[in-house]
Amino acid sequence: MTTFGENPFSPQEIASEGIKPEEYTEIVRRLGRHPNKAELGMFGVMWSEHCCYKNSRPLLKQFPTTGPRILVGPGENAGVVDIGDGLQLAFKIESHNHPSAVEPFQGAATGVGGILRDIFTMGARPIALLNSLRFGDLNDPKTQRLFTGVVAGISHYGNCVGVPTVGGEVYFDPAYSGNPLVNVMALGLMETSEIVKSGASGFGNPVLYVGSTTGRDGMGGASFASAELTEESMDNRPAVQVGDPFVEKSLIEACLEAFKTGAVVAAQDMGAAGITCSTSEMAAKGGVGIDFDLDKIPVRESGMIPYEYLLSESQERMLFVAEKGREQELIDIFHRWGLQAVVAGTVIEEPIVRIWFEGKIAAEIPADALAENTPLYERELLTEPPEYAQKAWQWTSDSLPICNAAGIEIAGSLQTWNDILLTLLDTPSIASKSWVYRQYDHQVQNNTVLLPGGADAAVVRLRPLEETPTLTSPIANLKSGVAATVDCNSRYVYLDPYEGAKAVVAEAARNLSCVGAEPIAVTDNLNFGSPEKPIGYWQLSSACRGLSEGCRELGTPVTGGNVSLYNETFDAEGNPQPIYPTPVVGMVGLIPDLTKICGQGWQNVGDVIYLLGLSIQSTIELGASEYLATIHHTIAGKPPRIDFDLERRVQKACRDGIRSGWVNSAHDSAEGGVAVAIAESCLSGNLGAEINFPIGVNNNSRFDEVLFGEGGARILVSVSEENQEKWESYLEEHIPENCQLLGTVTNSGNLTILTGDNQKLVQVSIQDMSDRYSQAISNRLAIYTNT
Repeated sequence: MTTFGENPFSPQEIASEGIKPEEYTEIVRRLGRHPNKAELGMFGVMWSEHCCYKNSRPLLKQFPTTGPRILVGPGENAGVVDIGDGLQLAFKIESHNHPSAVEPFQGAATGVGGILRDIFTMGARPIALLNSLRFGDLNDPKTQRLFTGVVAGISHYGNCVGVPTVGGEVYFDPAYSGNPLVNVMALGLMETSEIVKSGASGFGNPVLYVGSTTGRDGMGGASFASAELTEESMDNRPAVQVGDPFVEKSLIEACLEAFKTGAVVAAQDMGAAGITCSTSEMAAKGGVGIDFDLDKIPVRESGMIPYEYLLSESQERMLFVAEKGREQELIDIFHRWGLQAVVAGTVIEEPIVRIWFEGKIAAEIPADALAENTPLYERELLTEPPEYAQKAWQWTSDSLPICNAAGIEIAGSLQTWNDILLTLLDTPSIASKSWVYRQYDHQVQNNTVLLPGGADAAVVRLRPLEETPTLTSPIANLKSGVAATVDCNSRYVYLDPYEGAKAVVAEAARNLSCVGAEPIAVTDNLNFGSPEKPIGYWQLSSACRGLSEGCRELGTPVTGGNVSLYNETFDAEGNPQPIYPTPVVGMVGLIPDLTKICGQGWQNVGDVIYLLGLSIQSTIELGASEYLATIHHTIAGKPPRIDFDLERRVQKACRDGIRSGWVNSAHDSAEGGVAVAIAESCLSGNLGAEINFPIGVNNNSRFDEVLFGEGGARILVSVSEENQEKWESYLEEHIPENCQLLGTVTNSGNLTILTGDNQKLVQVSIQDMSDRYSQAISNRLAIYTNT
């Protein structure tokens, strides 16, 4: 038995780096000695879940990652897809959850900066941002502080750096009260003839540090992001980075200029784990080593030690491998943009990361041990669903009060369907997010075609700044666009992770189809609790299985993404409170002709309204619905089951209708069901509607299921009367059993919903709906700011 002398670290010191006792033993075995403090820190960040995915990697292998349009899949800084005309799109989503819980402004701002670097590191110019946000109850002052801080951080960084924030989603639920989620997605258009990869190569090639200076901010952020939040976490502000969007803007331009010289062999953003991650990942991916001198690094603070250099997550920094002899050419470019640029290392043959400080070796570790050959945990899966899920699945609508055409009795008083609809429109998760997106510059770069709030997905014009070797036609002839969306109904996933995750993929594709885009690829952000707990791992494993199936069924391969686990908050008694499992899907779609798109609002008085998907008479249950949660304060039932054959046929019909010029508006039925979807189309177009649901008062269906039930692959479309015959002929040929004429667009100023025998279910004015819908968030924040 080999002995390695006395352990220089206490169990507490080892645990403080996020390293388990058995992992420390493995570190000693690999090194053949005990690590020093700097090396222990390097292993701590690189073996964290945030960097090495030690709990999720076995599950991610099932995702489909190849396809005819996929140019770069998982493993690089971002995925890249071929979008025709010689254009290539880079895109990815990342999380900054824990930093945003501690310091919401900088946590969110640096989340934006980090995802942008992932994009332009590939050689792509960022063209759009989206975000997916989750917070606790908006009536809670703590939630309001986090919410306003996060939105301010996103708007500050995105607006200053000059990249439009074009879309996203915001949900509020007590499950996120201690642990908000901040997921940011970015898209970029390739500007270089070759995609820039991260694997180092060329023995003797110089390694350049470029960008901003290094300080002590963001120390150990990767480890911090891989642990549960406690009351002590709120004091861990050094683990939150501080960003400078104006430096980032210069970095974008300098990097793209440098890449075009052909002198850059490889590039890597210094994100999580900073210098440690960039040196080890570049070396491991290239099968080489890197010799690196910390004394060459420009610093903003004095007296820093190797541990601090190596674990700092100071923002706006990059690592390049350059062609030998051309380093000065690159240094001059960065200096011209007012940025730091120094030769700090060399590519070596021995596959190790060797760090120097003050003329001595400060750390020496095999690159593979840090970045590739990391711990892997294949945990035991529950043999049956956990008790909470089985109990929830027993719920049926029979437990709800009896309802009729007039409404439903709740707590001893009659609530009309008008009342219920207005209450749902006033729910912050459903209500207008204009308070949020009005703070974002969504039109900078002048390529945003559909503005936030106007459609089910964002649409951006594809317009390169200059001709590139890959273009097959002149810029002036380009008329294509890209659509993007981020989606997740986490209540669905909580109640049934497998079915809920399939629904996430289906809704994302449906949203793209509603603007006329063909879904082509996915990036995902898996936000979950602790995988070390049986329920947490069951949720993660089941959701990954559902995502995989959904992506295969809809032909949208996964190009990469992010895993954020341990999203739990310990209360004062030490009890863990996990978030809802939240696998956010960012999906992109291709629009061949930007003149053939549409938004969600009614366009013309007299247009005919159709429902695609399951008919009004179909059985749509209330399990997992927004209606059940908001009106009856019940989180139970099973989420809607996805019929992928139906989804494919309905979505294709919607796209074909838009591209043929027949469909004037399209909006999917999601949270709140068909009634809320119709109301949103009225509000978006500022026009009324008269709707006839072909059911009678004596029909066996519950009226709340008809109005507010969710699921069914449903899309609302409106069609001009002159195109009605052609549209109906198409529907009869392609989806005869899954289309239904519901009514017409009016200028009455009201939304009216009647039964088949002319009983009035809903009649509410656009003004009343708008008052609730548009002011729900600002009214709650007004109470907060006035106290």
